[in-house]
Amino acid sequence: MKKIQGFTLIELMIVLAIIAIILAVGYPSYQNSVRKANRADGLALMADTAGKLERCFTVYGAYNNTNCTITNGSTIHSEKLHYDVVVTSAAATYSLTATPVSAGQLLDTKCATFTLTSAGVKSSTPTGNTCW
Repeated sequence: MKKIQGFTLIELMIVLAIIAIILAVGYPSYQNSVRKANRADGLALMADTAGKLERCFTVYGAYNNTNCTITNGSTIHSEKLHYDVVVTSAAATYSLTATPVSAGQLLDTKCATFTLTSAGVKSSTPTGNTCW
Protein backbone atom coordinates (compact mmCIF):
# COMPACT_ATOMS: atom_id res chain seq x y z
CA MET A 1 0.00 0.00 0.00
CA LYS A 2 1.11 3.49 -0.78
CA LYS A 3 1.13 5.97 2.03
CA ILE A 4 -0.55 9.24 1.08
CA GLN A 5 1.31 12.25 2.38
CA GLY A 6 -0.29 15.61 3.14
CA PHE A 7 -2.32 17.41 5.72
CA THR A 8 -5.46 16.11 7.27
CA LEU A 9 -8.43 18.35 7.73
CA ILE A 10 -7.97 18.30 11.51
CA GLU A 11 -4.34 19.43 11.22
CA LEU A 12 -5.38 22.25 8.92
CA MET A 13 -8.14 23.35 11.32
CA ILE A 14 -5.69 23.37 14.25
CA VAL A 15 -3.31 25.62 12.31
CA LEU A 16 -6.16 27.97 11.37
CA ALA A 17 -7.31 28.11 15.00
CA ILE A 18 -3.79 29.01 16.15
CA ILE A 19 -3.54 31.75 13.51
CA ALA A 20 -6.95 33.12 14.54
CA ILE A 21 -5.89 33.29 18.20
CA ILE A 22 -2.65 35.08 17.31
CA LEU A 23 -4.54 37.61 15.17
CA ALA A 24 -7.20 38.16 17.84
CA VAL A 25 -4.49 39.08 20.35
CA GLY A 26 -2.07 40.89 18.03
CA TYR A 27 -4.30 43.05 15.85
CA PRO A 28 -5.74 45.26 18.63
CA SER A 29 -2.23 45.82 19.97
CA TYR A 30 -1.07 46.80 16.51
CA GLN A 31 -3.98 49.25 16.13
CA ASN A 32 -3.16 50.86 19.48
CA SER A 33 0.47 51.24 18.45
CA VAL A 34 -0.56 52.91 15.20
CA ARG A 35 -2.86 55.33 17.04
CA LYS A 36 -0.12 56.17 19.51
CA ALA A 37 2.34 56.82 16.67
CA ASN A 38 -0.21 59.01 14.86
CA ARG A 39 -0.54 61.24 17.94
CA ALA A 40 2.89 62.60 17.03
CA ASP A 41 1.27 64.22 13.97
CA GLY A 42 -1.00 66.35 16.16
CA LEU A 43 1.67 67.08 18.77
CA ALA A 44 4.14 68.23 16.12
CA LEU A 45 1.54 70.57 14.64
CA MET A 46 0.82 72.02 18.08
CA ALA A 47 4.51 72.63 18.74
CA ASP A 48 4.92 74.30 15.33
CA THR A 49 1.84 76.47 15.84
CA ALA A 50 2.97 77.47 19.34
CA GLY A 51 6.33 78.50 17.92
CA LYS A 52 4.67 80.68 15.28
CA LEU A 53 2.48 82.32 17.91
CA GLU A 54 5.50 82.98 20.12
CA ARG A 55 7.33 84.61 17.20
CA CYS A 56 4.24 86.73 16.55
CA PHE A 57 4.21 87.85 20.18
CA THR A 58 7.90 88.68 20.03
CA VAL A 59 7.50 90.80 16.88
CA TYR A 60 4.10 92.44 17.45
CA GLY A 61 3.62 92.23 21.24
CA ALA A 62 0.36 90.26 20.99
CA TYR A 63 -0.65 86.74 20.03
CA ASN A 64 -3.72 87.96 18.16
CA ASN A 65 -2.15 90.72 16.05
CA THR A 66 -3.67 90.89 12.57
CA ASN A 67 -0.20 90.76 10.99
CA CYS A 68 0.42 87.28 12.40
CA THR A 69 0.18 84.29 10.10
CA ILE A 70 -2.04 82.48 12.62
CA THR A 71 -5.14 84.28 13.83
CA ASN A 72 -7.75 83.68 16.50
CA GLY A 73 -10.21 80.99 15.45
CA SER A 74 -7.90 79.47 12.85
CA THR A 75 -8.14 75.77 12.16
CA ILE A 76 -4.91 74.16 11.00
CA HIS A 77 -4.71 70.67 9.50
CA SER A 78 -1.83 68.39 10.42
CA GLU A 79 0.57 67.18 7.77
CA LYS A 80 -0.76 63.62 7.71
CA LEU A 81 -4.36 64.81 8.25
CA HIS A 82 -4.87 62.95 11.51
CA TYR A 83 -5.59 66.08 13.59
CA ASP A 84 -6.98 69.60 13.35
CA VAL A 85 -5.68 72.29 15.69
CA VAL A 86 -7.97 75.16 16.65
CA VAL A 87 -6.32 78.39 17.82
CA THR A 88 -7.95 80.54 20.49
CA SER A 89 -5.86 83.65 21.11
CA ALA A 90 -6.06 86.95 22.92
CA ALA A 91 -3.45 89.68 23.24
CA ALA A 92 -1.54 88.00 26.07
CA THR A 93 -2.64 84.33 25.93
CA TYR A 94 -3.42 81.53 23.55
CA SER A 95 -4.79 78.03 23.70
CA LEU A 96 -4.33 75.31 21.10
CA THR A 97 -6.66 72.32 20.96
CA ALA A 98 -5.97 69.33 18.73
CA THR A 99 -8.86 67.06 17.84
CA PRO A 100 -8.64 63.87 15.77
CA VAL A 101 -10.19 63.86 12.31
CA SER A 102 -8.97 60.65 10.66
CA ALA A 103 -11.03 57.50 11.07
CA GLY A 104 -8.34 55.64 12.98
CA GLN A 105 -7.63 58.47 15.41
CA LEU A 106 -11.31 59.01 16.16
CA LEU A 107 -11.19 55.59 17.85
CA ASP A 108 -8.37 56.71 20.16
CA THR A 109 -10.22 56.71 23.48
CA LYS A 110 -7.07 57.07 25.60
CA CYS A 111 -6.19 60.50 24.18
CA ALA A 112 -9.19 62.13 22.55
CA THR A 113 -7.97 65.75 22.49
CA PHE A 114 -4.79 67.66 23.39
CA THR A 115 -4.57 71.20 24.71
CA LEU A 116 -1.56 73.50 25.01
CA THR A 117 -1.67 77.01 26.49
CA SER A 118 0.65 79.98 26.31
CA ALA A 119 1.69 79.23 29.90
CA GLY A 120 2.98 75.85 28.75
CA VAL A 121 0.18 73.87 30.40
CA LYS A 122 -0.38 70.60 28.57
CA SER A 123 -3.55 68.59 29.07
CA SER A 124 -5.59 65.96 27.31
CA THR A 125 -8.96 64.29 27.52
CA PRO A 126 -9.95 62.11 29.17
CA THR A 127 -8.33 63.80 32.14
CA GLY A 128 -5.45 62.02 33.82
CA ASN A 129 -3.94 60.41 30.75
CA THR A 130 -0.32 61.02 29.94
CA CYS A 131 -0.65 61.53 26.22
CA TRP A 132 2.17 64.05 25.98
